[in-house]
Amino acid sequence: MAVIKVGLIGGGGIASAHIRGYQQHADRIGITAVADAVEETAVARGTELGAKPYTDYRQMLADEDLDAVDICLPHHLHRDAIVAAAEAGKHILCEKPLCLSAEEAADVRAAVTAAGVTLMCAHNQLFMPAVAKAKELLAAGTIGTVYEVRTTDSFYNDFDPSSMGWRASSKTSGGGELIDTGYHPTYLLLHLAGGLPVEATAMLSTHRLKFMEGEDSAQVLIRFDNDVVGQLVTSWAYQPAESTERFSAVGELGSLHSDGTSLSYRLRSGETKTFELEPVDTFVAEIGHFADSLRDRTRPLHTEDEGIAVLGILLAAYEGARTKTIAPVLKV
Repeated sequence: MAVIKVGLIGGGGIASAHIRGYQQHADRIGITAVADAVEETAVARGTELGAKPYTDYRQMLADEDLDAVDICLPHHLHRDAIVAAAEAGKHILCEKPLCLSAEEAADVRAAVTAAGVTLMCAHNQLFMPAVAKAKELLAAGTIGTVYEVRTTDSFYNDFDPSSMGWRASSKTSGGGELIDTGYHPTYLLLHLAGGLPVEATAMLSTHRLKFMEGEDSAQVLIRFDNDVVGQLVTSWAYQPAESTERFSAVGELGSLHSDGTSLSYRLRSGETKTFELEPVDTFVAEIGHFADSLRDRTRPLHTEDEGIAVLGILLAAYEGARTKTIAPVLKV
């Protein structure tokens, strides 16, 4: 199969991490066109990549012979770009979050299904070796029936009003930290829990970044249809305490936990084991997986199905926080 030709939609911010992936997998997949509403950014990225620049991604879709697109736009622009790409018959890699509402999710699902294209959610943390090893151990029944999964993704963010841009507005970000960085521990929780989310609630806080409209920190509880209960903590306000795990799971036979690099388990029988795993660039691994999925016509780890499930958790968490209830996860 020839090298997969990709149109990059959105050349700022996170696009740099994606570009590293294309550079590492240039024998299989590459960016041949780039669209950004800021002409200076489009031209600069085009020069960097040897790709044709556009200021309108719809024009790029119409003019270019592309196999796929990579969407790296602000959150509120994802739905329209996904629908346009699907209608043009292009496969899609989309940064998180997939979209911002149940209505948008329905539009995404309908467009992708009608076009018969592959949509992969850019859930890069799934490619941490510790996550793959944990999933393997859970599937093998190492800790037995899983009762509880916990995830954490918190850091001290130095955003200020001059640098936060569209993320400061709930209208363009979709909320606050929870739907942004908090999206990562949410899809990780979904992946490890192994079920579909049923209900959720949250406590939201703005500890430090008082100038933004949404929360800068969140604690979320989720119940899945296999009776696993998930807990996640996420924040831009602080570094977590030294002993905080990146993720953990507890089951009938014992537990496992990880700092994101190493992974350990301890069973009630007394058996313990630690895996020291070589870190990888998760964005490079993500782009390689996207290329493999398209070339081999296999299902990506997370498609629109998981993207919509993650969004459902977040929307229920926001609703639970607003109403001080446990809110159902809506089906789309």
